[in-house]
Amino acid sequence: MGKKKYFDIHGPVFWPASVLIVLFIAVTLIVGSPMAKVFSTVQSSITDNFGWLFIVAVNAFIVFCLYVGFGRFGKIRLGGDDAEKEFSTPAWFAMLFSAGMGIGILFWGVAEPVTHYINPPFGQGRTLEAAENAMNLTFLHWGFHAWGIYALVGLALAFFAFNRNQPLTIRSVFLPVLGKRVHGPIGNIIDVFAVIATLFGLATSLGLGVTQVSGGLNHVFGTPNTVWMQVGLIIAITLVATVSVVTGIKKGVRILSEWNVRIAALLFILVLLLGPTLFIFKSFIQNVGNYLNEILMVSSWTEAYRDRGWQGGWTVFYWAWWISWSPFVGMFIARVSKGRTIREFVFGVLLVPSVVMFLWLTAFGGSAVFFDIKGIAPGIGDRIIADESTALFVFFEQFPWSSLLSVIGILLVISFFVTSSDSGSLVIDSITAGGKLDAPVGQRIFWANIEGAVAAVLLLGGGLTALQTAAVSTGLPFLFVLLVMMYSLYRGLSSELTRAEYLSKSQDKKSYEKKIAGMIAKRLTKKEGRK
Repeated sequence: MGKKKYFDIHGPVFWPASVLIVLFIAVTLIVGSPMAKVFSTVQSSITDNFGWLFIVAVNAFIVFCLYVGFGRFGKIRLGGDDAEKEFSTPAWFAMLFSAGMGIGILFWGVAEPVTHYINPPFGQGRTLEAAENAMNLTFLHWGFHAWGIYALVGLALAFFAFNRNQPLTIRSVFLPVLGKRVHGPIGNIIDVFAVIATLFGLATSLGLGVTQVSGGLNHVFGTPNTVWMQVGLIIAITLVATVSVVTGIKKGVRILSEWNVRIAALLFILVLLLGPTLFIFKSFIQNVGNYLNEILMVSSWTEAYRDRGWQGGWTVFYWAWWISWSPFVGMFIARVSKGRTIREFVFGVLLVPSVVMFLWLTAFGGSAVFFDIKGIAPGIGDRIIADESTALFVFFEQFPWSSLLSVIGILLVISFFVTSSDSGSLVIDSITAGGKLDAPVGQRIFWANIEGAVAAVLLLGGGLTALQTAAVSTGLPFLFVLLVMMYSLYRGLSSELTRAEYLSKSQDKKSYEKKIAGMIAKRLTKKEGRK
């Protein structure tokens, strides 16, 4: 049967996911502004009652990744011993970084450290201690723990797809637990959850990105910064993303990802050279040291003795956001990681992006805090926390060529927006097509436009609160999926290692028997010669 031209769907996943998403869009638009209160209530309920579970689970994920990466499973190669890498290492890093953190780091890279510095969860604000704690907390949210979530999902998907020849969908990861039932109704439900979580996680990032683009355009060019302006920008940028998604992963996504990294590197170098260069280098070393020294404390803190409601809006939101993004980022990383050993995979996914994040956060957020502490830019901190969407552009005001920096920043946000949208569309296509890696063009266009529609509806229905609620509410049910995934991956890796060891012993035994037979034959030949 030939490949379908416009749609090639797996009905039991595509239709339930589509209906639920369209129903959400319709209800939000019909109810209107009262939905903002509903979103706020839902978010508070989840963070108050399940925040502790997010904290425990995310710590478990990173410990598990370190165990499988640097323990006995590390030598297993994704795709088998003879598998070759599809992408170069620089292209691999560029794609996983662009997909994993792009828009978010631009939105919060300045705003978050400054917010924690001025309004810390403990202690007095605007002090040196508050500045150090602000960087610790920001590193926690963007560092090893975040990438540990992505590494778990990406590794599980890559292993079962490339080493077990299963479809590249979330359900395939549960083969050791569910057996043949993974291809039935239970597997369909898992994939529907994955589609919805992915879509709302993406919509959260796209919503943040478009508010930043709108704020930047208003800051630089004086254009209106209204919700309808933001919706218009979503429509325009989604059209660009649609063009990119049509070209596929090896052209549009790869090329955009590499250009994202180049532009981000240019922006980083300009900030490094034009900003407080010596402070950035010194504080980077100190920030990393403080973070590693206090990682156990900050990663296990749950506000048990004094609940100020801070953690629900920050740490729990981030963990839920990363979890809701994990099907998308994990599947995307899996698709580009064939041929790498598990040790190489874990080392690359955990360490390299985290170090890049720490450098970026120190150069941007750390410098903004430095400007406030030293009084170099009076009022910069208050202006940043007054409107997070313009934080990056307020920060650029302190530099020469500030308008040029702001324009580059806007272009980079748009580029990351497009990359996230089209790579997310490719992932959702794969899930709703039953694991096929190359869904028809019509299907890619459908999901690219649905992502934009959900982001626009969330902005209309409650702005930032709605975006955060979307991530938290979809992240909670998918948290349980990830916990089972961790156990299932362990069983799969254990069986793989057992099989490899058995084959190795069998080969050694055959080789030994062949060697003995050869020695016996040689001796017999010598005896015959003497006779």
